[in-house]
Amino acid sequence: MNRRKALSSLAATPLLAADNPAKTQYYELRYYQLRNGVRNTMPSAKPTGLTGPFGVFNAFIAENSPFMVMLLTYSSFAEAEHIDDKLPASTGYGRYERTILRAFSGTPELKLPPASKEGHIFELRTYESNNAATLRKKIEMFNNGEAKIFQRLGMNPVFFGEALVGSKLPHLTYMLAFDDLAHRDRAWKAFGSDPEWAKLRATPGLSDAEIVSNISNMILRPAAFSDIR
Repeated sequence: MNRRKALSSLAATPLLAADNPAKTQYYELRYYQLRNGVRNTMPSAKPTGLTGPFGVFNAFIAENSPFMVMLLTYSSFAEAEHIDDKLPASTGYGRYERTILRAFSGTPELKLPPASKEGHIFELRTYESNNAATLRKKIEMFNNGEAKIFQRLGMNPVFFGEALVGSKLPHLTYMLAFDDLAHRDRAWKAFGSDPEWAKLRATPGLSDAEIVSNISNMILRPAAFSDIR
């Protein structure tokens, strides 16, 4: 089954239709591995025809650079099927990986960070789980308090999503926005000592050792034309 047929089939399944309220967004992350020394003709402006927030980011602190990350926002899963018709042809990359995510019920829509003349740095974090049941527990942690702690501590959550299509399943990915690296360091330090977080992670069955098998992250800078900056 090719990718287009796979997307159409998954979008039509009763499970997805029943499990998602109308306003739940879907996200696509594309990781373009760039070639050193090759002229890059990746997008330099927001493609026409895209209605949701569009993000383009370059590696700031991350492994396997240079690369570019593109974040697309959809109002429905089916919308992802025809996105290639709207994106311009690009060169200068070796290959790309595509991940499609469904927003968490507790944070069903992407939230732009506060306006900033200088722009933010963004942390993209991925949590892998051993199986669907443990991933569900981690998602419930975010829905039941962890995401609100991020917000209260000024960590500026942008989106939270469960991967439906992609590699290293099952996993979830989320994005946070910070003023700079010093802001990020202060915020994570405050999070680590937060009483509400300490209580939540002490709940039996919810420790990272029990429900998270691997955590990876990257620090990104937005392109000048990125809606998310």
